[in-house]
Amino acid sequence: MTKAELIDAVSKGCKVDVSKKALETIVDATFDTIGKSIKKEKRFAFPGFGVFTVKSRKARIGVNPRTKEKIKIKASRTVGFKPSPGLKAGL
Repeated sequence: MTKAELIDAVSKGCKVDVSKKALETIVDATFDTIGKSIKKEKRFAFPGFGVFTVKSRKARIGVNPRTKEKIKIKASRTVGFKPSPGLKAGL
């Protein structure tokens, strides 16, 4: 689903009349707030949907698929997602 498709789906699901431009602003603000929460608190939970957490990856040795040469991959952080049992059951 693209951002435009998300905005269309939210627009159709809204019980009040809201312009698509206003919905775009709301969606942008929502995702910005979620991103800031994950950065600041290392976690964001939305009941009935799931939990986003910051995960650390250790440094490791990888292989360049073109040259088959071994390369060092630095330690990094990424965002992980664990779906709620309700969301998982509906898949």
